[in-house]
Amino acid sequence: MISLERITKAYKVNHGLHLVLDDVSLDFPPRTNVGVVGNNGAGKSTLLRIIAGVEAPDQGRVTRQGRVSWPIGFAGGFNGSLSGEENSRFVARIYGESVDEVVGFTRDFAELGEYFEMPVKTYSSGMRARLAFGLSMAIDFDVYLVDEVTAVGDASFQKKCRDAFESRSGHSSVIIVSHNLKTIREYCSTCAVLQHGRVVLCPSVDEAERIYQA
Repeated sequence: MISLERITKAYKVNHGLHLVLDDVSLDFPPRTNVGVVGNNGAGKSTLLRIIAGVEAPDQGRVTRQGRVSWPIGFAGGFNGSLSGEENSRFVARIYGESVDEVVGFTRDFAELGEYFEMPVKTYSSGMRARLAFGLSMAIDFDVYLVDEVTAVGDASFQKKCRDAFESRSGHSSVIIVSHNLKTIREYCSTCAVLQHGRVVLCPSVDEAERIYQA
């Protein structure tokens, strides 16, 4: 389970401070796929980075039980001078996983071809996202954090993404942020709405849609 307790986050802008998360408290139920929907710029990616521990809140506390992935779709942790393979080897060692298994899985899943052996700084944003997704799927997490990366690639790759999550549904859950309710419906049974710095957890995607569209 992941619990947020009075999380506040603001960024400096030209006219002062932009409050992205305003005293947010929320418990994500275990083994439940939860979507977080909000407009562009609402703070969805910031919320996901805070959940992952990539970014610290200004105030509040995050409690994590279990193994939580980095945000899939966030490639900021890659070393641009290293190849996809070298980054995969590095991550495998950090998590104590079999290097060969992680590299092999990531190579096959990301479908980067010869670029897997090239520096990540030569990748397009889509290629980085595919690498991040494949590398995340190569490691067993209790909670996978997804930042709209499922829109990457063609229909075949998107199906592979869905199948990967379904195969882990018995022991893992997903928190996915998106402005697209169609994406949320494909993956999640529960949805939260992020608006004006506040988060409302709804019992269904239909209820979240009513609040979001209102």
